[in-house]
Amino acid sequence: MNLKFRLTLLNFLEFAVWGAYLTSMGSYLAHHGLGHHIGSFYSIQGVVSIFMPALMGMLADRKMEGQRVLSMCHALAGLFMIAASAYAYNAEDVHFGTLFTLYTLSVAFFMPTIALTYSVAYAALEKAGYDTVKAFPPIRVWGTVGFILTMWIIDLTGLQKTPGQWMVSGALSLVMAAYSLTMPRMPIKKGEHKSLAEALGLNAFKLFLNPRMATFFVFAMLLGFCLQISNGYANPFITSFGAIEEYQNTFGVQHANILISLSQMSETLCILLIPFFLSRFGIKKVVLIALLGWVLRFAFFGLGNPGGGVWLFILSMVVYGVAFDFFNISGSLFVNQETDESLRSSAQGLFMMMTNGLGAFIGTLVAQAVINNYVFHPQANGATGDEVIAGWQTCWFIFAAYALIVAVCFAILFKDKKSPSSDPSPVREGR
Repeated sequence: MNLKFRLTLLNFLEFAVWGAYLTSMGSYLAHHGLGHHIGSFYSIQGVVSIFMPALMGMLADRKMEGQRVLSMCHALAGLFMIAASAYAYNAEDVHFGTLFTLYTLSVAFFMPTIALTYSVAYAALEKAGYDTVKAFPPIRVWGTVGFILTMWIIDLTGLQKTPGQWMVSGALSLVMAAYSLTMPRMPIKKGEHKSLAEALGLNAFKLFLNPRMATFFVFAMLLGFCLQISNGYANPFITSFGAIEEYQNTFGVQHANILISLSQMSETLCILLIPFFLSRFGIKKVVLIALLGWVLRFAFFGLGNPGGGVWLFILSMVVYGVAFDFFNISGSLFVNQETDESLRSSAQGLFMMMTNGLGAFIGTLVAQAVINNYVFHPQANGATGDEVIAGWQTCWFIFAAYALIVAVCFAILFKDKKSPSSDPSPVREGR
């Protein structure tokens, strides 16, 4: 079988596992009395992302071949996810503690598989003599296709509000565990190994000595607050319109996951725009465009509805690609360009820690507190459908205002690099 096709299938399966529940899990929780815990389920991804990828990466470097570590992680993630699904199906009264523990164990082993999948693909392509910069992106895009496909499957099979979405994810994870073992072998690295501090990217904290980089990383964390909010809450928000007779039979209420999948489609297309925007406008303006994207993402949710206002929901999905890619991808490229080669890997780890780790963790918990106050607590006290929707709208406008404030502060505090003498040189690792 052609190597590129094999790696394409690997990436397809990897993200199909995630797409089965990431955007629909909130609806299950909201409709089974656990809506006030949605933020906890999404924030735990940020917690485990801080250390688990590094630990599994070190295991792949020192003790086991990378494809075997990938297989092991998927096997454990799949088994724990299936256990979570089975518990939710069979329990008369689903307890948060039990479900959250099983889910956390699954996510703890799943999150490292993203980086491991990339490592397996890079190693296989390099061994076969391919240029990874040119060969990998067309392979990776099929990961997004896999993510979208399982979103649609969960939607069309009526599993959005059931634990069946976790069963599908767990089953796919076990398929991925078996398929990973067919990948080309990754030799265990010999010689000098990274310390735990280096693997976690902690040595990159010296970049905070550079005022420009320190400002960028702080804003990376502040923008990271936005990353998981719509993943966790867009689906339960849209489906909550079903409590209002006018919207009960609209496409959005009946097929929220398909509507939300437009976000992933937009994300795929917006990646292609990044080189042009970065070269034409520079990192500061590109990040400001991303922040404006988040403002519009949340504001359009607050203004729209699944009836006559569904076009605003569609616009919210379209601008998501700009909001997500123009910061995550451009930010990663900026960090790579602005740091010395000796610190680049650690700097990327720090960037991920600040955005998808610390930022997403704090932001999701804050969002949970806001939404509980305006939506789930009033709903538990007998609020009408219109009152619940009004609460949701208030939350989206709060999140939009937050993104706007961050954008204004970034515009004022982050300085463009005008000349070599006006900006500190990249921080270099001392010996």
